Amino acid sequence: MRTERKPTRLDRVFARLDREPERPAHVGMPRMSRHRMVLFGAALAFYLAIVWAVLITSWLVRLDWQVMFFRPYQQWPEIHAFVDYYVVLGQRGPTAVMVAAWLGWRSWRQHTLRPLLALGVSLLLLNVTVGAAKYGMGRLGPHYATEIGSNEMWLGGDIFPSGHTANAVVTWGILAYLASTPRARRWLSALSAVTSLGVGLSTVYIGTHWLSDVLLGWVAGLLILLALPWFEPVIARAEARIFALRARWQTPREGTAEAGPLGRPVVVKSLPDRAATAPEPVPTGRPAPRSPAYLAPGPHTTRAERSPVTPGGSRRPQHAERHPRGTTSATRP
Repeated sequence: MRTERKPTRLDRVFARLDREPERPAHVGMPRMSRHRMVLFGAALAFYLAIVWAVLITSWLVRLDWQVMFFRPYQQWPEIHAFVDYYVVLGQRGPTAVMVAAWLGWRSWRQHTLRPLLALGVSLLLLNVTVGAAKYGMGRLGPHYATEIGSNEMWLGGDIFPSGHTANAVVTWGILAYLASTPRARRWLSALSAVTSLGVGLSTVYIGTHWLSDVLLGWVAGLLILLALPWFEPVIARAEARIFALRARWQTPREGTAEAGPLGRPVVVKSLPDRAATAPEPVPTGRPAPRSPAYLAPGPHTTRAERSPVTPGGSRRPQHAERHPRGTTSATRP
């Protein structure tokens, strides 16, 4: 007796995920509202103010030198090992892999590519904007400073703004940007802000960045998150195009064209269509098709209906008493 297999816990998990809606109704795409526009303008003004303060060697540059001479890694050496591991939360490779794994699971669960596409667009904007600012201003770090009190600009460096801080803001802030509920968005926003500021202060503690680098990196990442709604139409078009290509690849072709005996294309139908078509009637003007030469003309009977005939060359000995079937035997003496 065949019994059905008892579903395991993993089978129940996959069955529940298959019942998830393709696009949850409570998830809305952020729009470039007036409030967001005001925040974007304020963040951009703050970004330009920090750059201007560093260019004119203002009090911000003097604060950078004071923090550098304070040498935090010598003041609190007991937390140096923890900071070395904590600063990894701002490195682009490990953080992108972790966040992409989570967003990939969300994409598979909700049957949408928007989380992964939003992450890709944000990382692309991060590389373009922050990378251009780094190499454009060319500021040297504290370990490579040449003159005390100078802003160290246009000397071939690549630390202004802080890439660790900007990357932490974008990679962890994208989770808040894609949150499903307002409450989750608020909590994730606060968590990403604290994490990114902690990463920036860790670089100041180690001595690889100035304090102004961290402030500018934090604002640079915030600008990318605030500007993402402008790229939502591009993300939607890319998602629709990818799904259209997948549907085109998964759709089986109805027929294939093959060359006929005279070089003309002949459409070969699929097996159900060939079985469903009735045989074509033979025209009355044409003669009926003849049977093959190796078959005798006329109707053929089955093997069970034929009368048994003993072949002439049989090796079986002849018996006079044996009679064919259906005849009466002679009277034995």
